[in-house]
Amino acid sequence: MNIKILGAFAAVALLAACSSDDKMATPGTTAATSGIVAGSQEDLVANVGDRVFYDLNKSALKTEGKATLDRQAAWLAKWAKNNVQVAGNCDERGTSEFNIALGNRRAKASKDYLVAKGVAGTRISTISYGKDRPVALGSNEQAWMQNRNAITSVK
Repeated sequence: MNIKILGAFAAVALLAACSSDDKMATPGTTAATSGIVAGSQEDLVANVGDRVFYDLNKSALKTEGKATLDRQAAWLAKWAKNNVQVAGNCDERGTSEFNIALGNRRAKASKDYLVAKGVAGTRISTISYGKDRPVALGSNEQAWMQNRNAITSVK
């Protein structure tokens, strides 16, 4: 009988030792329960989305991009103290000059959409990195698709 009780206590002790107070974000959690600070860059990325994607050599917003920017506009309305920067990016193809200009058009397209949704233009700055800051390495369509973007960052 004592061995059974000792075994039960040992099992409880092992389970207690294995428990954790980590506050890792899991899909579906909110900023309040995930350890992410509400209104932060991490909140924007995890709960809203920080980037929109573009087609090759285009700066026109796609349906998915507009949906992301709609969520960003709502988030910016909630967090009126936050200013953001929109960085336009391109894939590795094309000249540096062409990609800087295209990145500027992409950043401006995102900014103009946010302004049309009610965000004050003074809260949004833009920059183009052209092809100088890829998020995905590689010379294939998968990498190029990820690098044709505009990324919104809290400033």
